[in-house]
Amino acid sequence: MATKNLSKVYSAELEGIDAKLIEVEVDINVGLHSFTIVGLPDKALNEARERVNSALKNSGARPPNRENRRITVNLAPADVKKRGAQYDLAIAIGYLLSTGQMRPFDARGKLFIGELALDGRLRPVNGALNIAEAARDLGFEYLFLPRGNAAEAGAIEGLGIFPLEKLSDALRLLGAPLTMTMSVRAHDADPGADADPDADADAGTAPRASETICSADSAPPDLEAIVGQASAKRAIVIAAAGGHNILLTGVPGIGKSMLARALGGILPPLSPREAIEATKIWSAAGQGSGALVAHRPFRAPHHTASMIALVGGGQDPRPGEASLAHRGVLFLDELPEFPRRALEALREPLESGAIRISRARHRLVFPARFALVAAMNPCPCGYYGDTEKACSCAAYEVLQYQKKVSGPLLDRIDLQIKVGRVAVGELTRDLDGGASVGGGRGGKAHDRRGITTRAAREAVARARHIQEARFAKMSGALRAVNSEMNSEEARANVALDPGARRFLASLDGAPLSPRAYYRALTVARTIADLDEKENVSAEHLAEALSYRLPDL
Repeated sequence: MATKNLSKVYSAELEGIDAKLIEVEVDINVGLHSFTIVGLPDKALNEARERVNSALKNSGARPPNRENRRITVNLAPADVKKRGAQYDLAIAIGYLLSTGQMRPFDARGKLFIGELALDGRLRPVNGALNIAEAARDLGFEYLFLPRGNAAEAGAIEGLGIFPLEKLSDALRLLGAPLTMTMSVRAHDADPGADADPDADADAGTAPRASETICSADSAPPDLEAIVGQASAKRAIVIAAAGGHNILLTGVPGIGKSMLARALGGILPPLSPREAIEATKIWSAAGQGSGALVAHRPFRAPHHTASMIALVGGGQDPRPGEASLAHRGVLFLDELPEFPRRALEALREPLESGAIRISRARHRLVFPARFALVAAMNPCPCGYYGDTEKACSCAAYEVLQYQKKVSGPLLDRIDLQIKVGRVAVGELTRDLDGGASVGGGRGGKAHDRRGITTRAAREAVARARHIQEARFAKMSGALRAVNSEMNSEEARANVALDPGARRFLASLDGAPLSPRAYYRALTVARTIADLDEKENVSAEHLAEALSYRLPDL
């Protein structure tokens, strides 16, 4: 929209991982030269004056500093804090409309984001996918944004994406005669005043969800590369199949970290819905790659990470490691070494799958539905209870070390595994006749190595397919894995055979909280799914409870 000396275009602000519509009004008045931005801008946004001025000059337009007039930019609503440089493009377009340097067009249905370089190029901004989703939901037809954000935003169907290399591209699209060649995309529709609302909205060169792929940083180790540890591997497969939390305890150097990282290699790929969820978080956190996240995240923060780094927040609230692990794995090595406050802050997301951050004016919700994989030594020296090396810790030191992990946190961990030593003789035999470490993917591994990565991945995929089919029958329940079931859903979906009921009756008086009881039921349901059984048997329950009650 534009009238004489006044224009209004639209942009967006990120609040957490959600985007909010912002009106960008530009007014030109008689007076000594000034360029003022109002509406709670931060420092980066106030500096837009210099970026816009140089970008306009180097794009062939008359810049603000050549105008002996008062220029006021208002960002509304005024009570929303505006951050970052994504408003540069909208401010530049609004200024050109107000000064009559471009043909007026209907700004309704068009949204602009992008940071301007001094030469007029457009740099990518954070949260493009989040903004694209909000634009579509608010009824916008077109999104103008830097080309570097096009692949990410292109995952949102029903919205026309116009990827731009530089400011002059936007000027040609919006202000040039219809006969001028459009250098940005092969599209017959003009997004200006005469745009056809029924025109193809696929955004030309912007790839769709099936084309936007983010490659993994590094390949996880193969299960067949780990000699022995059959019980720990079994627990890893159960955790992957049902999305369960798992704690690995054992002496140093026995492969706890390797087991944890191998879990990432047997997880199924993200569904399109999960990929969009994860990408929104990564993009809002400024860690997006410009494409959809295609692999389940595996986050492994160092134990010196602060509470804010782990769960998110801060003065300018951003997602933390727990949210960046959404729909993937959060691996905490040396669990007791993490700050106690940081570990206790994980209790909420482990229960609800979200982190809620409250501020005076608003409340943010960061999704954080991840599988926690933790590893720890049994004591400070690492050898408490070891049969081969004596522990050098005093009794109170062992107690204090283990108390760093609270009971309420442990109660939320479904599988608690003691990882034992592998005999040197077995390691030697493996060198003599076992399969090569990391080799033979999909081939027949040596018997001492147990289940292969391919077999584990296939078993996990089958179990998750069973869970998806089960949850699809549940009215209004958006669940992906068994670990997400609440107590009511567990009662409805864990069908016990008569032997299982008798087994549970025999456990009267066992040290199980209601939470631990229902979590054990969901683990038993996952074990039954791995066995492709409709009903949970006593054997499934016994195995599930053995991961919580070591003396069972």
